[in-house]
Amino acid sequence: MTKGYAIDPTTALMYLARILALALPIPLHETAHAYVSDKLGDPTAKNLGRISLNPIKHFDIIGAMFMIFVGFGWAKPVPVNHRFYTNKKISMALSSLAGPLSNFLLAYLFIVIYKVVYYTAGGLDGSSFRHVISILLEYMIAINITLAVFNLLPIPPLDGSRVFLLFLPERIYFGIMRYERYIVIVLFLLMSSGLLNGIITQLQISMYSLLSKATMYLDILLA
Repeated sequence: MTKGYAIDPTTALMYLARILALALPIPLHETAHAYVSDKLGDPTAKNLGRISLNPIKHFDIIGAMFMIFVGFGWAKPVPVNHRFYTNKKISMALSSLAGPLSNFLLAYLFIVIYKVVYYTAGGLDGSSFRHVISILLEYMIAINITLAVFNLLPIPPLDGSRVFLLFLPERIYFGIMRYERYIVIVLFLLMSSGLLNGIITQLQISMYSLLSKATMYLDILLA
């Protein structure tokens, strides 16, 4: 007789949230990159249809599998041709920051929804449905904050490196960019080993605290 295995409901909701991340937070992140890049003069991503919330436009099978089963993943990189920019370094920094900013804004929105539902429903633990909604919202908040703070790390090819490299001479800046494919391997090893977990956790806590304080007006109005 084969013994069956049941998935804990909270764990199931975690996986559901990770799947939903492939449908909204990650496509929004990439779309923000493409949109700002186009507004700064580079139509490359726009011409490839990357200004779109359609997840298929940004889908990467390996990145999706890692997102679902490991908890961190990626989409297809948004192509950028810095030759279209008037000021290459500043424009690349701005287009890069657009992705993490979109996730911060989405996390803020989910916190707003969480608090509105919490206060209007008289709490979220009164029924199984409310409990499911609360856990799912908490995961979506956490995923968006994680995507934002992780991508802001000043390590190529992450978005934060564009800001860090902004202060370097252009020759060194673009010289480092040529080695991004090798640096990403080191980054992957750091993530897999857990060596970055401490700093990412601290950044997550700080950003959640900041966003929570930014929604305190709801606590005052709805409590």
